[in-house]
Amino acid sequence: MAADRRGTSQAPPCWAVEDACRDREVELPDSAPHSSPTTPPPRPPGLGTVLERNIHALRRRRRQEEAEAGFEQRIADAITRFTGSMPFVYLHLVLFGLWIAINLGTIRAIPTFDPSFVILAMVASVEAIFLSTFVLISQNRMAAEAEKRAELDLQISLLGEHEVTKLITLVSAVAERMGIETGKDPELPELAQNVAPEIVLDEIEEQAR
Repeated sequence: MAADRRGTSQAPPCWAVEDACRDREVELPDSAPHSSPTTPPPRPPGLGTVLERNIHALRRRRRQEEAEAGFEQRIADAITRFTGSMPFVYLHLVLFGLWIAINLGTIRAIPTFDPSFVILAMVASVEAIFLSTFVLISQNRMAAEAEKRAELDLQISLLGEHEVTKLITLVSAVAERMGIETGKDPELPELAQNVAPEIVLDEIEEQAR
């Protein structure tokens, strides 16, 4: 019995194995492999045919609208883009800084021409009037384009609602033909009817009062 006790080796405890592996920088195998939850899904090989067609159609429409814009509209858009950029800010910092420095007598080589800064205030006011006019012209054009897109979205939504209504009607007919009970859903008859947009708008305006 003593020989059996000597021949039988007692297994070391779990914490001893972990400490030995940690000292030797040996990584213990995981009990079960796990994947990172932040791994992005694989990208599709390409866009769908319908999506590419829609993108090309919208780009072609935008280029057509830009080509049909008048000369005055193009000038207004160019001025608006320039006034909304940092070079416009830098230009005014240089011009107004020189104007103020000259008329304060800091630059003695140049005589003062606006010691009371009345001309500077008048120039800034006239510039603000014209710049605001150009901005309003560009905003009116953008508002007209946004209204067109909203009208397109409304028409597509109404078309999608009509298609869904037809699909509900067809699915209900198929379910009735196969003997599936669909009358338990109280909303089904209402969903199978087309929505009148003018009635919905009247209801929204009535509730907004």
